[in-house]
Amino acid sequence: MIFQLDDTNIAFPDPALAEDDGLLAIGGDLSAERLQLAYRLGIFPWYSDDEPICWFSPHERCVIFPNRIYVSNKMRKLLSQQTFRISFDTAFERVIAGCKNINRKDQPGTWITDEMETSYSGLHGSGLAHSVEVWQGEELAGGIYGLVINNIFCGESMFSERPNASKVALIWLCKENNYTLIDCQVPNDHLMSMGAEMISRKEYLKILSGE
Repeated sequence: MIFQLDDTNIAFPDPALAEDDGLLAIGGDLSAERLQLAYRLGIFPWYSDDEPICWFSPHERCVIFPNRIYVSNKMRKLLSQQTFRISFDTAFERVIAGCKNINRKDQPGTWITDEMETSYSGLHGSGLAHSVEVWQGEELAGGIYGLVINNIFCGESMFSERPNASKVALIWLCKENNYTLIDCQVPNDHLMSMGAEMISRKEYLKILSGE
């Protein structure tokens, strides 16, 4: 059953009631209060411009435990060359814009709507959303952004303008920030090649709650 959210009441149904594909509810808004509650419950928005807001809570979650991230010999060599400079929270709006506008293989458009871009930029202004920036000289070569909830970095998206820049951002995030977990939401080949693994929603929510 897919639930219709109330426009004024920010409550969510039990995540365990999500459909097989993880879809739990539609509707509502992207207010800061609703987004914070959603992430604390292991729920995230994922939709396109021509759709209502769709809220997901997958039965299995793609995550990276920071101490298990896989760094290939090629990436170790690249990191040792110091080709890139890394910063944190210095260009959030540019990172989310980069994630929104980058051309992705086999993907006709972006799921980062204007509404999402505005809402997450607002969360950054209130100290809840963060970004990692990867620079080559003065050029923004790539980055990653997401929310931090109970010491879990809930990754939303990443991009690369230069080869391996998003990998550099993810490795730095795992090695430098002491997060308990990197939440990748749903799997892809890129993430799985770097040591991402699937855990149950129950396990994810247990970690999210700090147990």
